Amino acid sequence: MGKQTSERLLLTVSEAAETLGVSRSHLYNLIQQGHLPTIRLGASVRIPRRWLEEFVEQQVATWQEARNE
Repeated sequence: MGKQTSERLLLTVSEAAETLGVSRSHLYNLIQQGHLPTIRLGASVRIPRRWLEEFVEQQVATWQEARNE
């Protein structure tokens, strides 16, 4: 991933998948299941970088809570 991509606020699904280290199809599944919101700009789907970071933080918090039980 290049520096230019890391500075952008909105990522394509492919860029977001690469950022998270998952496949595009897995990310589309997360989106369809309502786990990750998106922004639609016409026919384009974009994901704010901040939402990706919040998604990861939520997953970590869920894991930590389960571990502490």
